[in-house]
Amino acid sequence: MLIHPWDAPRDEAEWQRWLATHDFGQLAVNGLPGEPPHVQPLHFAYDAERGEALTHLARPNPLWPALEANPVVLLSVVDDYAFVPGPWQAPPEAPPEHGTPTSFYTAVQLRCTAHVVDDPEEKADLLNRQVGHFQPDGGSATAAVGEAPYGRLLSGIRGIRLEVSDVRAKFKYASHKPAEVQERIAAGLAARSGPGDAAAREHQMRRRD
Repeated sequence: MLIHPWDAPRDEAEWQRWLATHDFGQLAVNGLPGEPPHVQPLHFAYDAERGEALTHLARPNPLWPALEANPVVLLSVVDDYAFVPGPWQAPPEAPPEHGTPTSFYTAVQLRCTAHVVDDPEEKADLLNRQVGHFQPDGGSATAAVGEAPYGRLLSGIRGIRLEVSDVRAKFKYASHKPAEVQERIAAGLAARSGPGDAAAREHQMRRRD
């Protein structure tokens, strides 16, 4: 992923705050020789203090042999995206039709070493931590080995603890454009008010400050 200086996060806290509320992504696992990569959509819980992300998948998932052969993986999250028409991006004093269309988006990529969790007690703990992230107010029974309702289901899944070794983050919102162009883009996003436009505009305005 190409990251220009003006698209880079201001600090580590910027991408961590964003990732805390964007917990669905794609896990990319190198395929076995001669096979394409596995790309698995999934929910995950990121723990900034421990530097890891937690998730689980069904035992029949076909990616397990590839993951065990090469545990170095990439967890990719992309959101808050919007298409920006060319005329909105036209340089000052240039005709609108000379503007270049582009995309706005936030992307965070976590390079990780995957640790497969098969021990029933450790799996239950992983699941409880993950559910605690998504359901902080509770509402579901605690997973415990040998206890209803989830104990009997533990054998059907495998946990994954993703140990983060590197992070690449990008906030692509025209931060390098002249103020006049940025104001035109912000006005266009507000007027269009399509899916993703409000979030993209919020990032653009925040990063201008």
